[in-house]
Amino acid sequence: MAAVADGGPAESPALRIGILALQGDVREHERALVTLGATTVRVRRPADLVDLDGLVLPGGESSVIDKLSRAFGLREPLQAGIAAGLPVYGTCAGMILLAEELEDAIAGQQTFGGLDITVRRNAFGRQQESFVAALPLAMLGEEPVAATFIRAPEVVRAGPEVEVLARLEDGRIVAVRQGNLLATAFHPEISGELRLHALLLESAAVRRTTTPRAV
Repeated sequence: MAAVADGGPAESPALRIGILALQGDVREHERALVTLGATTVRVRRPADLVDLDGLVLPGGESSVIDKLSRAFGLREPLQAGIAAGLPVYGTCAGMILLAEELEDAIAGQQTFGGLDITVRRNAFGRQQESFVAALPLAMLGEEPVAATFIRAPEVVRAGPEVEVLARLEDGRIVAVRQGNLLATAFHPEISGELRLHALLLESAAVRRTTTPRAV
């Protein structure tokens, strides 16, 4: 840790967390991350990925985000960052974008990949069928997560290296983690739940101490 002029310790700069801001619920994630003490960067072009400690892929329309990422030249840099170990948290559409395989994808739809999972899009019906569930996540303690499901996907296959973090009562997988990647089918940011974003920041803090901050 660096020292300031009076001999006291200097505080480390706040973690820089990018939020892919092509489409979707960007502001809700910004509020969650700023509440936890992070600095946020809206990612719209490859240069915005430089010197990030972590990244959020927000909810929205996965097919639209996919198309815009290619149009803005972000697809390959995002894939490179994921492969290089950048901590990433994907919610809803973000989970779809992190999946290696999709069911019910539209023609030509692509993902960034990284998570060894197969995801079914819109597995819980249309927007008017949205719901909130009190979802147990043992790793976060006894208090359940207020999980908002809006046209949510589900994980229909999880590879051997994937840690299943949460299931609904009917057994459907809705939260997973693999290495530097975390994904949920639901939106914790809508209900003000911060613990999953805190997990992302924990991974980002570890990476900052071991890896130069560049994608």
